Amino acid sequence: MQVFDELVSRQLQTMDQLIKIQEEIERCQEIENQLFELEDLSKLSSIQDEIHIMRTELKAIQNTFLLQTQQIIKSFSEEKKLALK
Repeated sequence: MQVFDELVSRQLQTMDQLIKIQEEIERCQEIENQLFELEDLSKLSSIQDEIHIMRTELKAIQNTFLLQTQQIIKSFSEEKKLALK
């Protein structure tokens, strides 16, 4: 079960990363809306670039999370098989 526990622990850390970046994207989107209303195009473009970079990072973290989920399922299945023997 040690491998399984380590995998779950790593996935929890990844989940924390997901939550943090999602919160940051939401914060930047609020700023984006404010800048749009103020018609500050130079700052608006900058924040939009930042949001794009964070969304790319978010997608990479989501892919990592999915891979970790697959590893956890595989590890759990293997542990279960060993326990039944």
